[in-house]
Amino acid sequence: MHAFNVSFDAAPHTVSLAESLADLAVEALIDEADLSPKPALVDRRSSGAHHDLHLGLMHASALALWPAFKEMAEAALSIGEIGQPLREAIGRIGREGEAAMMRTTNGVNTHRGAIWALGLLVTAAALDPDDLSPAGLGLRAGCLALIEDRHASSHTQSHGAQVARKYGAMGAREQAQMGFPAVTQSGLVQLKRSRARQSGEQNARLDALLAIMTELSDTCVLYRAGEQGLQTMQQGAQRVLDAGGSATLSGRRALHELDQQLLRLNASPGGAADLLAACLFIDCLEPALGNEKRNV
Repeated sequence: MHAFNVSFDAAPHTVSLAESLADLAVEALIDEADLSPKPALVDRRSSGAHHDLHLGLMHASALALWPAFKEMAEAALSIGEIGQPLREAIGRIGREGEAAMMRTTNGVNTHRGAIWALGLLVTAAALDPDDLSPAGLGLRAGCLALIEDRHASSHTQSHGAQVARKYGAMGAREQAQMGFPAVTQSGLVQLKRSRARQSGEQNARLDALLAIMTELSDTCVLYRAGEQGLQTMQQGAQRVLDAGGSATLSGRRALHELDQQLLRLNASPGGAADLLAACLFIDCLEPALGNEKRNV
Protein backbone atom coordinates (compact mmCIF):
# COMPACT_ATOMS: atom_id res chain seq x y z
CA MET A 1 0.00 0.00 0.00
CA HIS A 2 1.10 3.53 -0.71
CA ALA A 3 0.94 6.23 1.91
CA PHE A 4 -0.23 9.65 0.80
CA ASN A 5 0.73 12.71 2.74
CA VAL A 6 -1.94 15.34 2.21
CA SER A 7 -1.74 18.67 3.98
CA PHE A 8 -4.46 21.27 4.15
CA ASP A 9 -4.08 24.98 4.82
CA ALA A 10 -6.55 25.45 7.65
CA ALA A 11 -5.77 29.12 8.09
CA PRO A 12 -8.96 31.14 7.59
CA HIS A 13 -9.06 33.56 4.66
CA THR A 14 -9.27 37.13 5.87
CA VAL A 15 -12.00 38.85 3.87
CA SER A 16 -11.01 42.29 2.63
CA LEU A 17 -13.27 45.33 2.78
CA ALA A 18 -13.74 45.19 -1.00
CA GLU A 19 -14.76 41.53 -0.83
CA SER A 20 -17.16 42.20 2.06
CA LEU A 21 -18.83 45.05 0.17
CA ALA A 22 -19.19 42.88 -2.94
CA ASP A 23 -20.68 40.09 -0.80
CA LEU A 24 -23.22 42.48 0.70
CA ALA A 25 -24.16 43.98 -2.69
CA VAL A 26 -24.79 40.54 -4.21
CA GLU A 27 -26.72 39.47 -1.11
CA ALA A 28 -28.93 42.57 -1.43
CA LEU A 29 -29.71 41.70 -5.05
CA ILE A 30 -30.58 38.11 -4.15
CA ASP A 31 -32.69 39.20 -1.16
CA GLU A 32 -34.60 41.63 -3.42
CA ALA A 33 -35.23 38.91 -6.00
CA ASP A 34 -36.39 36.39 -3.38
CA LEU A 35 -38.75 38.80 -1.62
CA SER A 36 -42.37 37.73 -2.18
CA PRO A 37 -45.08 38.62 -3.08
CA LYS A 38 -43.82 41.63 -5.06
CA PRO A 39 -46.29 43.29 -7.45
CA ALA A 40 -45.59 42.34 -11.10
CA LEU A 41 -41.92 41.57 -10.33
CA VAL A 42 -39.89 38.35 -10.44
CA ASP A 43 -40.14 36.58 -7.09
CA ARG A 44 -40.56 33.10 -5.62
CA ARG A 45 -44.08 32.85 -7.08
CA SER A 46 -43.61 33.79 -10.71
CA SER A 47 -41.85 35.96 -13.27
CA GLY A 48 -44.37 38.75 -12.82
CA ALA A 49 -44.61 40.91 -15.94
CA HIS A 50 -41.20 39.68 -17.17
CA HIS A 51 -41.63 36.86 -19.64
CA ASP A 52 -37.88 36.58 -20.25
CA LEU A 53 -36.85 36.39 -16.58
CA HIS A 54 -37.05 33.88 -13.76
CA LEU A 55 -35.69 33.67 -10.24
CA GLY A 56 -32.74 31.42 -11.08
CA LEU A 57 -31.61 33.86 -13.76
CA MET A 58 -31.81 36.74 -11.27
CA HIS A 59 -29.60 34.80 -8.85
CA ALA A 60 -27.06 33.95 -11.56
CA SER A 61 -26.98 37.56 -12.70
CA ALA A 62 -26.37 38.83 -9.16
CA LEU A 63 -23.50 36.41 -8.62
CA ALA A 64 -21.94 37.39 -11.96
CA LEU A 65 -21.69 40.99 -10.73
CA TRP A 66 -19.55 40.16 -7.66
CA PRO A 67 -16.19 40.82 -9.39
CA ALA A 68 -17.38 44.22 -10.65
CA PHE A 69 -18.52 45.34 -7.20
CA LYS A 70 -15.22 44.18 -5.70
CA GLU A 71 -13.24 46.08 -8.34
CA MET A 72 -15.26 49.25 -7.75
CA ALA A 73 -14.50 49.11 -4.04
CA GLU A 74 -10.83 48.48 -4.77
CA ALA A 75 -10.77 51.48 -7.13
CA ALA A 76 -12.22 53.66 -4.38
CA LEU A 77 -9.63 52.43 -1.89
CA SER A 78 -6.80 52.94 -4.38
CA ILE A 79 -7.81 56.37 -5.74
CA GLY A 80 -9.13 57.54 -2.39
CA GLU A 81 -11.14 60.60 -3.39
CA ILE A 82 -14.17 61.69 -5.40
CA GLY A 83 -13.17 63.04 -8.79
CA GLN A 84 -12.90 62.35 -12.51
CA PRO A 85 -10.42 59.43 -12.20
CA LEU A 86 -12.64 57.49 -9.77
CA ARG A 87 -15.84 58.29 -11.68
CA GLU A 88 -14.37 57.01 -14.93
CA ALA A 89 -12.81 53.98 -13.27
CA ILE A 90 -16.12 52.80 -11.83
CA GLY A 91 -17.85 53.63 -15.11
CA ARG A 92 -15.47 51.34 -16.97
CA ILE A 93 -15.83 48.60 -14.35
CA GLY A 94 -19.61 48.96 -14.49
CA ARG A 95 -19.66 48.51 -18.26
CA GLU A 96 -17.45 45.43 -17.93
CA GLY A 97 -19.79 44.12 -15.23
CA GLU A 98 -22.80 44.71 -17.47
CA ALA A 99 -21.08 42.73 -20.26
CA ALA A 100 -20.43 39.86 -17.81
CA MET A 101 -24.08 40.00 -16.72
CA MET A 102 -25.27 39.86 -20.32
CA ARG A 103 -23.04 36.85 -21.03
CA THR A 104 -24.53 35.07 -18.02
CA THR A 105 -28.13 35.86 -19.00
CA ASN A 106 -27.73 35.36 -22.76
CA GLY A 107 -28.47 39.00 -23.44
CA VAL A 108 -31.33 39.57 -21.00
CA ASN A 109 -31.15 42.82 -19.00
CA THR A 110 -31.57 41.67 -15.42
CA HIS A 111 -29.66 44.22 -13.33
CA ARG A 112 -28.48 47.14 -15.48
CA GLY A 113 -30.08 49.71 -13.17
CA ALA A 114 -28.85 47.91 -10.07
CA ILE A 115 -25.25 48.01 -11.33
CA TRP A 116 -25.52 51.82 -11.43
CA ALA A 117 -27.16 52.21 -8.01
CA LEU A 118 -25.24 49.58 -6.06
CA GLY A 119 -21.98 50.36 -7.84
CA LEU A 120 -22.13 53.95 -6.66
CA LEU A 121 -23.04 52.89 -3.13
CA VAL A 122 -20.31 50.25 -2.92
CA THR A 123 -17.82 52.89 -4.05
CA ALA A 124 -19.20 55.40 -1.56
CA ALA A 125 -18.89 52.88 1.28
CA ALA A 126 -15.28 52.04 0.37
CA LEU A 127 -14.35 55.72 0.22
CA ASP A 128 -15.20 56.24 3.89
CA PRO A 129 -15.99 53.02 5.80
CA ASP A 130 -16.13 55.03 9.02
CA ASP A 131 -19.27 56.80 7.76
CA LEU A 132 -21.78 54.23 6.59
CA SER A 133 -24.82 56.37 7.43
CA PRO A 134 -27.51 56.68 4.74
CA ALA A 135 -26.92 60.44 4.56
CA GLY A 136 -23.15 60.07 4.19
CA LEU A 137 -23.42 57.30 1.61
CA GLY A 138 -26.03 59.23 -0.35
CA LEU A 139 -23.93 62.38 -0.36
CA ARG A 140 -20.78 60.63 -1.61
CA ALA A 141 -22.70 58.62 -4.21
CA GLY A 142 -24.48 61.76 -5.39
CA CYS A 143 -21.24 63.68 -5.78
CA LEU A 144 -19.81 60.83 -7.86
CA ALA A 145 -22.92 60.60 -10.02
CA LEU A 146 -22.72 64.32 -10.82
CA ILE A 147 -19.31 63.88 -12.45
CA GLU A 148 -19.43 63.24 -16.20
CA ASP A 149 -17.91 60.01 -17.45
CA ARG A 150 -16.28 61.10 -20.71
CA HIS A 151 -15.99 57.50 -21.92
CA ALA A 152 -19.64 56.54 -21.45
CA SER A 153 -21.93 56.34 -24.46
CA SER A 154 -24.92 58.66 -24.41
CA HIS A 155 -27.48 55.78 -24.25
CA THR A 156 -29.98 58.02 -26.02
CA GLN A 157 -31.87 54.93 -27.21
CA SER A 158 -32.15 53.33 -23.76
CA HIS A 159 -35.61 52.90 -22.34
CA GLY A 160 -34.80 55.33 -19.54
CA ALA A 161 -33.60 58.00 -21.97
CA GLN A 162 -36.67 57.58 -24.19
CA VAL A 163 -38.98 57.91 -21.20
CA ALA A 164 -37.11 60.95 -19.87
CA ARG A 165 -37.55 62.72 -23.20
CA LYS A 166 -41.21 61.78 -23.53
CA TYR A 167 -42.41 62.40 -19.97
CA GLY A 168 -39.68 64.54 -18.43
CA ALA A 169 -39.36 61.93 -15.69
CA MET A 170 -36.46 61.75 -13.27
CA GLY A 171 -34.67 58.49 -13.98
CA ALA A 172 -32.02 56.44 -12.23
CA ARG A 173 -29.27 58.96 -13.02
CA GLU A 174 -31.13 61.83 -11.39
CA GLN A 175 -32.04 59.71 -8.37
CA ALA A 176 -28.35 58.97 -7.90
CA GLN A 177 -27.29 62.58 -8.41
CA MET A 178 -29.71 63.62 -5.65
CA GLY A 179 -28.28 61.01 -3.28
CA PHE A 180 -31.06 58.41 -3.70
CA PRO A 181 -33.87 60.25 -1.87
CA ALA A 182 -36.39 57.50 -2.63
CA VAL A 183 -34.12 55.14 -0.68
CA THR A 184 -32.92 57.31 2.19
CA GLN A 185 -36.12 59.30 2.79
CA SER A 186 -38.78 56.71 1.92
CA GLY A 187 -37.58 53.12 1.69
CA LEU A 188 -35.31 53.04 4.73
CA VAL A 189 -37.73 55.11 6.82
CA GLN A 190 -40.60 52.72 6.07
CA LEU A 191 -38.39 49.66 6.63
CA LYS A 192 -37.60 50.82 10.16
CA ARG A 193 -41.18 51.90 10.81
CA SER A 194 -42.58 48.49 9.85
CA ARG A 195 -39.94 46.71 11.91
CA ALA A 196 -40.91 48.83 14.91
CA ARG A 197 -44.50 47.65 14.41
CA GLN A 198 -43.31 44.02 14.65
CA SER A 199 -44.50 43.41 11.10
CA GLY A 200 -41.86 40.76 10.40
CA GLU A 201 -38.79 41.21 8.22
CA GLN A 202 -40.31 40.12 4.91
CA ASN A 203 -43.34 42.36 5.38
CA ALA A 204 -41.11 45.26 6.41
CA ARG A 205 -39.11 44.84 3.20
CA LEU A 206 -42.28 44.70 1.12
CA ASP A 207 -43.45 47.90 2.81
CA ALA A 208 -40.10 49.52 1.99
CA LEU A 209 -40.58 48.60 -1.67
CA LEU A 210 -44.09 50.05 -1.61
CA ALA A 211 -42.86 53.27 -0.01
CA ILE A 212 -40.33 53.65 -2.84
CA MET A 213 -43.09 52.94 -5.38
CA THR A 214 -45.35 55.67 -3.99
CA GLU A 215 -42.97 58.44 -5.05
CA LEU A 216 -40.67 57.06 -7.74
CA SER A 217 -41.20 58.04 -11.37
CA ASP A 218 -40.31 54.49 -12.34
CA THR A 219 -39.06 54.62 -15.92
CA CYS A 220 -39.65 50.86 -16.32
CA VAL A 221 -43.35 51.38 -15.64
CA LEU A 222 -43.51 54.51 -17.78
CA TYR A 223 -41.89 52.71 -20.71
CA ARG A 224 -44.27 49.77 -20.49
CA ALA A 225 -47.54 51.44 -19.46
CA GLY A 226 -47.19 55.21 -19.68
CA GLU A 227 -48.54 57.70 -17.18
CA GLN A 228 -51.59 55.53 -16.45
CA GLY A 229 -49.29 52.73 -15.34
CA LEU A 230 -47.22 55.05 -13.16
CA GLN A 231 -50.33 56.46 -11.49
CA THR A 232 -51.67 52.94 -10.90
CA MET A 233 -48.36 51.93 -9.29
CA GLN A 234 -48.01 54.98 -7.05
CA GLN A 235 -51.63 55.10 -5.88
CA GLY A 236 -51.89 51.34 -5.45
CA ALA A 237 -48.73 51.21 -3.35
CA GLN A 238 -50.06 54.02 -1.17
CA ARG A 239 -53.33 52.13 -0.66
CA VAL A 240 -51.42 49.12 0.68
CA LEU A 241 -49.54 51.29 3.18
CA ASP A 242 -52.72 53.18 4.14
CA ALA A 243 -54.40 49.82 4.82
CA GLY A 244 -51.73 48.98 7.38
CA GLY A 245 -49.02 47.52 5.17
CA SER A 246 -48.14 44.03 4.06
CA ALA A 247 -48.55 42.50 7.52
CA THR A 248 -52.30 43.18 7.67
CA LEU A 249 -55.13 41.32 5.97
CA SER A 250 -56.48 44.47 4.34
CA GLY A 251 -52.99 45.43 3.23
CA ARG A 252 -52.45 41.99 1.66
CA ARG A 253 -55.73 42.31 -0.23
CA ALA A 254 -54.68 45.72 -1.53
CA LEU A 255 -51.27 44.30 -2.49
CA HIS A 256 -52.90 41.46 -4.43
CA GLU A 257 -55.12 43.96 -6.22
CA LEU A 258 -52.09 46.09 -7.14
CA ASP A 259 -50.29 43.00 -8.44
CA GLN A 260 -53.23 42.14 -10.69
CA GLN A 261 -53.58 45.72 -11.96
CA LEU A 262 -49.90 45.99 -12.89
CA LEU A 263 -49.91 42.57 -14.55
CA ARG A 264 -52.88 43.61 -16.71
CA LEU A 265 -50.91 46.70 -17.75
CA ASN A 266 -47.71 44.67 -18.24
CA ALA A 267 -46.11 47.25 -15.96
CA SER A 268 -43.17 46.06 -13.89
CA PRO A 269 -41.71 48.44 -11.27
CA GLY A 270 -38.13 47.41 -12.05
CA GLY A 271 -36.71 50.79 -11.05
CA ALA A 272 -38.27 50.47 -7.61
CA ALA A 273 -36.83 46.95 -7.31
CA ASP A 274 -33.33 48.27 -8.03
CA LEU A 275 -33.75 50.90 -5.33
CA LEU A 276 -35.05 48.31 -2.87
CA ALA A 277 -31.79 46.39 -3.40
CA ALA A 278 -29.94 49.66 -2.68
CA CYS A 279 -32.07 50.11 0.44
CA LEU A 280 -31.25 46.59 1.70
CA PHE A 281 -27.56 47.15 0.99
CA ILE A 282 -27.43 50.38 3.01
CA ASP A 283 -29.48 48.81 5.80
CA CYS A 284 -27.03 45.93 6.29
CA LEU A 285 -23.78 47.90 6.07
CA GLU A 286 -23.36 49.15 9.63
CA PRO A 287 -24.42 45.87 11.30
CA ALA A 288 -22.11 43.88 9.00
CA LEU A 289 -19.08 46.17 8.89
CA GLY A 290 -19.43 48.84 11.54
CA ASN A 291 -17.70 47.08 14.43
CA GLU A 292 -15.37 44.76 12.52
CA LYS A 293 -11.64 45.10 12.14
CA ARG A 294 -11.18 45.08 8.40
CA ASN A 295 -8.23 43.97 6.34
CA VAL A 296 -8.20 46.68 3.70
